[in-house]
Amino acid sequence: MRRRDFLALVGAGFLSSCTSGPPARTVRIAAGEPGGFYTSFARLLADEVSAASGNRVEVLSTQGSVANVELLRDGGTDLGMVLADTAAELGPAIPLRALGRVYENYAQLVVRADSPVQVLDELSGRTVSIGAPKSGTALFGRRMLAPRPGVRTTALPLEDAIAALEARRIDALLWSGGIPTPALRALDDRIGIRLLPLEEVTSGCGPVCDQLQVPPGAYRRTAGVPTVGVANVLACTPDLPDDVAEAVVRVLVRRAPFLVPQPTVGTQFLDVGNLIGTGPVPLHPGAQRAYRDLHG
Repeated sequence: MRRRDFLALVGAGFLSSCTSGPPARTVRIAAGEPGGFYTSFARLLADEVSAASGNRVEVLSTQGSVANVELLRDGGTDLGMVLADTAAELGPAIPLRALGRVYENYAQLVVRADSPVQVLDELSGRTVSIGAPKSGTALFGRRMLAPRPGVRTTALPLEDAIAALEARRIDALLWSGGIPTPALRALDDRIGIRLLPLEEVTSGCGPVCDQLQVPPGAYRRTAGVPTVGVANVLACTPDLPDDVAEAVVRVLVRRAPFLVPQPTVGTQFLDVGNLIGTGPVPLHPGAQRAYRDLHG
């Protein structure tokens, strides 16, 4: 190789090393079960964060909030979707931080449309799936049914619970997620479903719960049914690098319209006034700095 060509290559390498910036990271997001809102939201977020930051973003399938908190604790993920009531219950033992309050989960206690059951107390002597074993739904379900020892419970992932309800092996299933949940809408199309009213549950759920009504357009027979809403927090640990936290927050704020799974008719929190309201989970320092920079 001629000396002039060699020097040109060296110069190009030196220039590249000076301008390439920090190396890309792999950022993991612990989401939830297939067919649920956690996974749909996490995939949209992963695409946006990857495009904005150049980092590689992986979405991990999990059973839900409890599993995600455990992954955060053990270093198995960088970010995790966590229900606020799960964070309030498990957070004191695990140092969680938040990047934002991203949307509202609706508790959905589902029965077949032809079920004779009309209210929660009529489930006595019947079998209810309370959700996957390590989900925030199951944690909520155990609290909800503790005063009702006559209800038989099982803990099934959503897909298995839907199959069991359709085959009449269980009488009801509990799910907490965005609304409508696509897998439940498909079940509604096949056999028809109803949601049992849960207004009596809200008072025992604490300050992290809201009383909501199921909006029109969710499922065919459910508009106006009172239920429980629990905010969902995009959580991390204090060890998350500040620049990663800032990059994710900028996406949450600037790309909010592109982070809402379709079709959704539920309450969303992707605006700055609600994003910072993370309840029992304090904001990560990098998130605080990003919100200040964006909105003062």
